[in-house]
Amino acid sequence: MKTDTRLQIKGTWNEVKGKLKQKYADLTDDDLLYEEGKEDELLGKLQKKLGKTMDDVKNEINSL
Repeated sequence: MKTDTRLQIKGTWNEVKGKLKQKYADLTDDDLLYEEGKEDELLGKLQKKLGKTMDDVKNEINSL
């Protein structure tokens, strides 16, 4: 994972989580559960749920 994605997740996750839930109504709190050090697991869950590539998910998060 690129460092900028990790910082984006860690620094502003509550804001990003809210925006993702607005954009993708089928995301649950469990899908968006962030645990420090488990960023790759979170991105993998989002990738599977949204049907996007890992790069698409990272770009989506970084654009919010």
